Amino acid sequence: MSRALRHVVCALSGGVDSAVAALLLRRRGYQVTGVFMKNWDLLDEHGACTGDEDCEDAYRVCKMLDIPFHQVSYVKEYWHEVFSNLITEYEMGRTPNPDIMCNKNIKFKYLLQFAVEMLGADAMATGHYARTSQDDDEVFQRKSIRSTEEFFPKDAVKLLQAADPRKDQTFFLSQISQHALRRTIFPLGELRKNVVKEMAAEAGFHHILKRKESMGICFIGERNFENFILEAPGTSHPALYRNSLQTDPVHWIAQDPPLELLRDRAMQCSFRFQHQMPLVHCQVTLNPDNTVWVALANPVRAPTPGQFAVLYKDNVCLGSGKIMELGPSMYTEEANEKAKLAKPRRLI
Repeated sequence: MSRALRHVVCALSGGVDSAVAALLLRRRGYQVTGVFMKNWDLLDEHGACTGDEDCEDAYRVCKMLDIPFHQVSYVKEYWHEVFSNLITEYEMGRTPNPDIMCNKNIKFKYLLQFAVEMLGADAMATGHYARTSQDDDEVFQRKSIRSTEEFFPKDAVKLLQAADPRKDQTFFLSQISQHALRRTIFPLGELRKNVVKEMAAEAGFHHILKRKESMGICFIGERNFENFILEAPGTSHPALYRNSLQTDPVHWIAQDPPLELLRDRAMQCSFRFQHQMPLVHCQVTLNPDNTVWVALANPVRAPTPGQFAVLYKDNVCLGSGKIMELGPSMYTEEANEKAKLAKPRRLI
């Protein structure tokens, strides 16, 4: 099969990163189709539909690259599989991460299915800053593999951190399936953000370079959730710090836990529960039900149930589990230690 006949569907958000991803795919000689996902169906708080502007920007990129453009709506799926879960988690006092769930349940499930089954694509691409352990040729060899096929750990594709550690987005990809990863290309994985912007300028994508970079929830833009998203910024009270936590059953990107963890029931690795927080060294203990207990080398501020504990080994994102329980706070541990020291000793 010649490279020109290899068909890649590129998810376009209307932003710089996905636009340059499509540009790079075109330069590699692939047949590229741009697809914009509509996941939200309401006007914003000011009466404007920002999704329409994003869609128009994505369409202009496709016209400039002379590639087909499609828009797909997953409003119902997003509501039931992402947003309803977000509300439920908040009602239970947890702090969910809708971006991780959007990637798992919408982009790397429904969009990938649309790309392969409806558009006949050989692979899908996104503008995420991430890498995998396979090259493009290996991706295209996956076309005949069914989603129900089992993979051996030694054959599993690894999710690798991006070359630019400041832009690495593997955190948001930590729940995607092995099947999806084997069919996905990340064209920006080796690039730094400044280079991506330079490429966008050279390609004439000035209409998106002028826009403020979106920090909104996955493909629905910026929404006002301040009524039920509360933080405790600017404080370092020891009651906020924890050095241990337990997750629900972990989603391992390789499908199975690392062999070291299966063998020893414990493993040294790294942890984060927020996208840009520094990695923290930890020991993970595997429980019989595939939940894990994470013991941190240094306490971290304000982990909360509902957030995802994302695990790394070297530069590989292993997967993630939802935080369900927290160990005692540093305040509690300090108080217990003081109580022990203050307890009078009995004379013998």
